[in-house]
Amino acid sequence: MFEIRVEANFSAAHFLKDYHGRCENLHGHNYLVRAHFRGETLDNGGMLIDFTQAKQALRDICADLDHRSLNDLPIFAQNPSAERIARHIYGKLAAAQPLLWAIDVYETPENRARYMGGSGVEPSTSWV
Repeated sequence: MFEIRVEANFSAAHFLKDYHGRCENLHGHNYLVRAHFRGETLDNGGMLIDFTQAKQALRDICADLDHRSLNDLPIFAQNPSAERIARHIYGKLAAAQPLLWAIDVYETPENRARYMGGSGVEPSTSWV
C-alpha cells in the first residue's frame, strides 16, 4: 500500500452554536488541511498520483473557504466544526481524486479532526 500526503491552508472565522465556552464566540483559525491518498498501484511514471494535481485540487477547495465566516456558508448552517469542515473537504476532493483516503483539519498544531473515506458513510452536503 502506498500513501502520499499534500497540504494546504486557509484562514476563516466561525463560532459554535450549542457550545458552552469561549468557542461560542466569533473567533478565527489559520487552518491546516492535509489530504491523504492511498493505493496499491503506481502509474507508468512510478507515482500513486501527481503531487501537483493533488495539491492544486486541495488548494482550490480551501480557497473557497479562505477569509470567510464559515457560519455564513449554507453547508455549515448547523455548525462549522472541524469535523464538518473535514467531511466537506473530503466530499469535494474525493470527486476529483478517487484515491483520497482521509482529510485532516487542524485548527491549531495540537488539535485536528479527521474524516476518512471507506467508513461506509458517504460524505454529504446535508448536516441536518
